[in-house]
Amino acid sequence: MTATIPAMRPACANFSCGPCTKHPGWQIQNLQGPTLGRSHRAKVGKGRLKLAIDLTREVLQVPPDHRIAIVPGSDTGAVELALWSLLGQRGVDVIAWESFSEGWVIDVVEHLQIKNARAQVADYGEIVDLASLNFDNDVIFAWNGTTSGVRVPNADFIPADRKGLTICDATSAAFAQRLDWSKLDVVTFSWQKVLGGEAAHGMLILGPRAVERLTSYTPPWPLPKLFRLTQGGKLIESIFEGETINTPSMLCVEDYIDALNWGKSIGGLDALVARADANTKALSDWVAKTPWIDFLAKDPGVRSNTSICLKIVDPLIVAHGLKAEADFAKSIVSLLEKEKIAYDIGAYRDAPPGLRIWCGATVETSDVEALTLWLDYAFQKVKGELAKAA
Repeated sequence: MTATIPAMRPACANFSCGPCTKHPGWQIQNLQGPTLGRSHRAKVGKGRLKLAIDLTREVLQVPPDHRIAIVPGSDTGAVELALWSLLGQRGVDVIAWESFSEGWVIDVVEHLQIKNARAQVADYGEIVDLASLNFDNDVIFAWNGTTSGVRVPNADFIPADRKGLTICDATSAAFAQRLDWSKLDVVTFSWQKVLGGEAAHGMLILGPRAVERLTSYTPPWPLPKLFRLTQGGKLIESIFEGETINTPSMLCVEDYIDALNWGKSIGGLDALVARADANTKALSDWVAKTPWIDFLAKDPGVRSNTSICLKIVDPLIVAHGLKAEADFAKSIVSLLEKEKIAYDIGAYRDAPPGLRIWCGATVETSDVEALTLWLDYAFQKVKGELAKAA
């Protein structure tokens, strides 16, 4: 069959899973705020940082008894800060079903060397047995696996009367999936995911139980300055009011505020979740009728609505093994990038070969629908070229 070039093209070709595409209507002129070229410690600078914290609370619907801080090092920095500051008082269950959360396993087991640490790692596309977790321990997990397309379905697996803390990496879930704040003691995320902000800054949200741990427990290892949230056994409250631990990019702060205001303007969290769900439905409807592609996550109940991971299942391609699958997927990615249809949609380097398409709230559903037409075109064209070469 001859591949026919689709008539419709995505208006925006940015489908990267991070940094993610800017929100509709984004303009760099909107970032010319009062802080550019000013100190973040000036009154105006601290005011804008506090505004970013307050808007985060409003749009994400964070309870008033939870503290919010802007920290260095993106989501990774926020997670590391939590692990090094909070762990060591009791045993730890650390679980992973994708590459980044496997890093938390290495931290806990090899570097912090927590006694009574239990690690469970599921294959890509799978999830661990959540019922097997011991919540007398601290439990560390990613809400949504960015590189595997697998998420927890909800927080029902977490008991209200847990003794340990729950530390949740929510970087590709926040603003697109509903987080149960009553079940989460620590939540981290970064600006460059669902709201399409800029990188390098992380968000750390602490519930009352995490604050109590911080102010009553001192870990047995030294803490670098970037990880210190307490002084003299008391929380450094100014960190949660806009006084950052290190120097932030005020341009990135203005960009984050702009994204939060956009999210607020379209209807807040409900609208953001609905947009991600609509994008995922458009892609899912295409997968359901397309025999050469399937989800990496086998169970629909744990499939992500942001980082959609797909695998090639065409029998002729699969029969030639993983390298052939990887080469075929790379050819599709290359063709679509050359045509300026989709950028950065290859599977993560440590994941099984395939495609990874961002469907978060800043993506337009019409662009996802147009992309599916081009995915079919690319498949037919690449397969046709392979047939000619054979």
